[in-house]
Amino acid sequence: MTQIDFYILSGQSPTERLRFACRLTDKALQQRHRIFLNADSAEMADQLDEALWTFRAGSFIPHRRLASAPAAIAEPVVIGHDQEPPEESWDVMINLAAQVPDFFSRYQRVAEVVDSDEQRRNQGRERFRYYRERGYELRTHRL
Repeated sequence: MTQIDFYILSGQSPTERLRFACRLTDKALQQRHRIFLNADSAEMADQLDEALWTFRAGSFIPHRRLASAPAAIAEPVVIGHDQEPPEESWDVMINLAAQVPDFFSRYQRVAEVVDSDEQRRNQGRERFRYYRERGYELRTHRL
């Protein structure tokens, strides 16, 4: 069964959420996982794409946008929004979207990144209830 982790950030800056998602991606990549970053919009996907190049000096996370990816994706990190990635072996999904995507259960782990913005916090609570009502193991990390 998919393990769900909620990362609760103390700030409410969208930039902070993206930087945390990049750090989480980097950590998962170091553990040799394949990661799908589920953005809320094309604009957020663009911001993630840029952030993965620049979030830390001297770092680069090999990644590709799902919209530009071929059927088989070689990169270990893929960014998408409003679309399901191809059926491949994916380990981790980092969800930055407001809703739970229909395909979340194909991952070993789902990381939900929630900040203190009131609207995003309420959306995070709804996702938490959604997973809990379906019997998923939930962990909360307050940062």
